[in-house]
Amino acid sequence: MATATKANRAQAIKGSPRVFTAVVLILACIYFLVPVWWLIVAATKSNSGLFFGSNGSMWFDKDFALWDNIKQLSSYQDGIYWRWIANSFLYALVGGFLATAIAVMAGYGFSKFRFRGKKTYFNIVLGALMIPATALVIPIFLLMSNVGMTNTVWAVLLPTLLNPMGVYLMRIYCMQSLPDEILEAARVDGAGELRTFFKVSLPIMTPAITTVFLLSVVGAWNNFFLPQVVLTNQRLFPITVGLTAWQVKSQAGAASEQIWNLVTSGAFLSIIPMVLAFLFLQRYWVGGLTAGSVKS
Repeated sequence: MATATKANRAQAIKGSPRVFTAVVLILACIYFLVPVWWLIVAATKSNSGLFFGSNGSMWFDKDFALWDNIKQLSSYQDGIYWRWIANSFLYALVGGFLATAIAVMAGYGFSKFRFRGKKTYFNIVLGALMIPATALVIPIFLLMSNVGMTNTVWAVLLPTLLNPMGVYLMRIYCMQSLPDEILEAARVDGAGELRTFFKVSLPIMTPAITTVFLLSVVGAWNNFFLPQVVLTNQRLFPITVGLTAWQVKSQAGAASEQIWNLVTSGAFLSIIPMVLAFLFLQRYWVGGLTAGSVKS
């Protein structure tokens, strides 16, 4: 009997961490999903429904106004909302692709090649990780102003091309998942460095490349402070700056135009591309792994 009691207590102790983990995960899900749910609900409401809806702020109103809100988005200020979406795609995709390409080549070089000053240069990259991106906005603005690039797409694109975190992640991944034996075998077979990189290394690096690309795209899509500082032409705004301008306009007072329904529905539509990007690219995270490719 005593033995059975001790066994039950031991089982309860072993099971308690799982209960704690489950509770923490449930609370985390609630914390992250409640704002998303509110945004989905708010996007379906009219301007009056947001403040005087019959079912509260966390449930749908009796009048489903999502399609009307989208029509207003397409007509308000000559449909500038869709121009902002296109700008965000330009900044995110072009900037994300080039930033990933630079990070991949730099991380691969730091991992697989020997050259003078390698450790010093990589320490500089690590030092760049310690500097908040917002702290660099004013220096970037002054630099772009000196070269006459303010209020252009280049003022937003060029600073996003340098991704120290991406370089660091690629170097770590190449060191752990890209065996030197594979590269040496390709070189022995007569492959040059470029062919080895594109035909052998890149397929193995696919999970890391996808991760860095997604982080770069999401960072560029959510970029707010930099474009707000370097851009004044509304037609060059990304969606983050554009929606903030509408929000400020709605907060100006009773005499100003109230377009809260456009802000909420526009914000809802703006998160859909990022959700789809994660859904379609996640399968590449598990591709290209080299487990068992080299005998130890």
